[in-house]
Amino acid sequence: MQTLSELQNELTHLRARVAAGQQALLADWQLILAGTGYARDAANLAAYIAFRREDLRNLQERLSELGLSSLGRCEGHVVATLDAVALGLEALAGVCPADAALPRAGRANRQGDNRLKKNTQCLLGKEPKPRRVRIMVTLPTVAAGEIRFVRDLVERGMDIARINCAHDDAAIWQAMIDNVRSASQATGRTCLIHMDLAGPKLRTGEMAASPGLLRLKPKRDDRGDTRAPAYFLFDASGEPGGPGLRGATGLAGYPRVSVARDWLARLQPGDLVEATDTRGKKRIFNVLERMGEAHLLACTADSVWLEQGCALKHLSGEGKQRIIKVGELEASPEVLLVHIGDRILLSRDAAPGEIGVEEGYAGRIPCAQPEVLDSLRVGERVFIDDGQIGAEVERLDAAGAWLRITRARPEGDKIRPAKGLNFPDSDIALPALGEKDLLDLDFVAREADIVGYSFVQSAADMDRLGEELEVRGAGKLGRIAKIETRRAVANLPEIIVHGASRGPFGLMIARGDLAVEIGWSRLAEIQEEILWLAEAAHVPVVWATQVFEQLIKENLPSRAEMTDAAMSERAECVMLNKGPFVLDAIAMLDDITCRMRAHQHKKSARLRALHW
Repeated sequence: MQTLSELQNELTHLRARVAAGQQALLADWQLILAGTGYARDAANLAAYIAFRREDLRNLQERLSELGLSSLGRCEGHVVATLDAVALGLEALAGVCPADAALPRAGRANRQGDNRLKKNTQCLLGKEPKPRRVRIMVTLPTVAAGEIRFVRDLVERGMDIARINCAHDDAAIWQAMIDNVRSASQATGRTCLIHMDLAGPKLRTGEMAASPGLLRLKPKRDDRGDTRAPAYFLFDASGEPGGPGLRGATGLAGYPRVSVARDWLARLQPGDLVEATDTRGKKRIFNVLERMGEAHLLACTADSVWLEQGCALKHLSGEGKQRIIKVGELEASPEVLLVHIGDRILLSRDAAPGEIGVEEGYAGRIPCAQPEVLDSLRVGERVFIDDGQIGAEVERLDAAGAWLRITRARPEGDKIRPAKGLNFPDSDIALPALGEKDLLDLDFVAREADIVGYSFVQSAADMDRLGEELEVRGAGKLGRIAKIETRRAVANLPEIIVHGASRGPFGLMIARGDLAVEIGWSRLAEIQEEILWLAEAAHVPVVWATQVFEQLIKENLPSRAEMTDAAMSERAECVMLNKGPFVLDAIAMLDDITCRMRAHQHKKSARLRALHW
């Protein structure tokens, strides 16, 4: 059993090692921190890094046995926590601390929390009472034309509107921003504009097109019972309907069925429409809600295949039942259906991909950034569509990379255009700011409150963004570095220091690509480490990717999603994606984060009286 004096001696040596490690790191960061207001925060970050280089588990247990802090919640105030524990050990040894020592230690502890709160407010705006966490929502294209929808988002609790620059264009973005600001003024709720640069997202290219065909498919359980109907829009805008490549960016992301405007005008919520699909089957559509002059939301509990010319009958019960034909549908891209063991060619050729005709060869799909193929090696892993499909590089030649599928569902998986590619074993160096990003940055610097920086990998990337913002007269624009690669995790301290020393700064845990890059089993661990490091650096964190995804898409949250949402309260901001039921998701997240605030603050449990 270790004596009290031995424990004091161990803590003294630990404090000395932390101080030495802290000074070494600060010396490395001296030039970037010179003349900035971030030096105090960086000092705590440096102390935390030095502190976490130690294995402290045995020391923690002994301190806990004595009723002292186990050092497990010192992220925001490392040196102050060590000093407070030292005072506690002295008191146990019979040495009475000076009267001013304990209040001084308490103030030092609070300063770290206050610095994080201040830096969060500078980047993300005022704390939205009664919850602490901000809610960020990705805007669908409908937000450009539907001010009522945007106002609903703000009224439900959206604090930050996210615009993804990978979709739409400057005219659509401006309309979105105008609607958000109008809604903010009308509701009296502050809502900031966050614009996410597309960055060098590696994706599959185009596939050859086939005639327009739209499938409406409800969600079913294992017994075949309908769990959620298929939602779609009757669309009288005059544009070709269907999901196409615009399924994620069309009106709230719904599939669209083109119809005549005068026929649409007769439909009312609660009406029924009978469709005759491509198979000659009669199906019933339920009209739900009018969404502007040219759109009506509807649903069906049946699986339906539609093409141009399919008959639609309005079952109005008012005399003659009017029949029209489905209008033009967008041409649909072909897809590669792959099974384990199949080969595909990820090609350099940008020509639209084609389905294979040989057994075991699923086909060819172009790589949207063919230059990355030069960095691949035989045996390296490739993941497609956020890791849903796994493959291995089997051969490389002038045509591209020949991949062997190693992960797919028993019934096969479909590879579609514009799906993400990840190369976790490959050393691929692409600039974080491409030509499109620089053009978009002109608009972002002028109109946004925060810029999201995709696929950051190094301190040099943060410096480059800072320089480009300075050139555009927006040097103090808030910026959020999206952490989604192995290199970004490895370089995180330098990314933080170089980003936060230039202005309002935060991190986004982009869990989609990050999980594929580092491996699913490590995601929870790395997520925690990013939260800890950010708290030590006094910078806010955005918890992102698939929060309430099932609720947003199907209006039915999973149990795991509820727990994930509860844990997200430890971040400063939570991001929701777009979808049919995003308003319900905002309300649910608002309720959960308000409740959890009474139970936790970062890693610390808060002991509110229990109620049953």
